[in-house]
Amino acid sequence: MSSPETLQNVYEPRPNPQSLTSSSSPSKNSSSGVDFEPHPEDSIQIPLDRERIVKCITNLYSGSASKEDMQVYAAEAVYDDPWSYCDTRYKIAGQWYGIPQVMATSRTLATEIVSNTPTELIFKLRQEYTPRVLHLSKPVNSLVSLTLDGEGKVKYHKDMWNDKDFSHEGLGKVMKTLNGDHLTKITRPPAEL
Repeated sequence: MSSPETLQNVYEPRPNPQSLTSSSSPSKNSSSGVDFEPHPEDSIQIPLDRERIVKCITNLYSGSASKEDMQVYAAEAVYDDPWSYCDTRYKIAGQWYGIPQVMATSRTLATEIVSNTPTELIFKLRQEYTPRVLHLSKPVNSLVSLTLDGEGKVKYHKDMWNDKDFSHEGLGKVMKTLNGDHLTKITRPPAEL
């Protein structure tokens, strides 16, 4: 069994948001030079097995929380976003099983594949979230980077909300890890995941 640090050191994607997402039209870029808004018509073509991975991941973002979609992850995998750091498929499931509990709806509006290599798949995602409490829909753009193992399973899932890479130190890391470690107690995903 690999340690979370080993998974992070070996599999963490380090995409360059500016080179992957900047638009030739400067007015479409943020002040940092990135454009995370998906333009599906610009998406690069990917093989069917990679399309299935993107479909499973977008199903999860949309609240599917299914065992079948969760199988896209290796048993030892990392999910990393500004709020959470999860280092097993079960803990990752805790995040996805939480979406239907806090969101009235969550739907994928668009994706754009920006990179596809033998070990990495990167796409822009526009997801619309409607919280149960407020019922005000909010579309959010992000850059999703997936590192894949030799069997085509996701080993590292990074969801960037802006052009800055994540710090894995200090209080922020502690809070992300606590969220990842304990959310399963609330969301209760199936133990066999």
